[in-house]
Amino acid sequence: MRLARVAALILTLALPAAAQEAPIEGTIRAQIDAFRQDDFATAFSYASPGIQTMFGTSERFGRMVVQGYPMVHRPAEVRMLGLEDRDGQLWQKVQITDGAGRVHVLGYEMVETPEGWRIDGVVILDSQDVTA
Repeated sequence: MRLARVAALILTLALPAAAQEAPIEGTIRAQIDAFRQDDFATAFSYASPGIQTMFGTSERFGRMVVQGYPMVHRPAEVRMLGLEDRDGQLWQKVQITDGAGRVHVLGYEMVETPEGWRIDGVVILDSQDVTA
């Protein structure tokens, strides 16, 4: 009986992160799909209010992604890895294989807004231990 209570407690504590995973992954996939179609206005709508303020327009935002994150603009394959809580901030790791077959691992910092989950920043992580 005691083991069942411990298992129930562990499951309860894990549910919030698991419940956030699907909407977070959906936001990232939707933004990448918009980039694939050069729909920078839609891609920009998935950025957090802070990122939107920083870039001002979807055109500037799109130019930054094309130049700085070409693997996000034209990915060959996208694979969601783990969702992590780092000091109260949620980070989704994403493995992206570009058109040349190179593997990139990116960290997406996520924030919850009244409109849903938004991307508050992306960093390129070390991918030397990841294989395609």
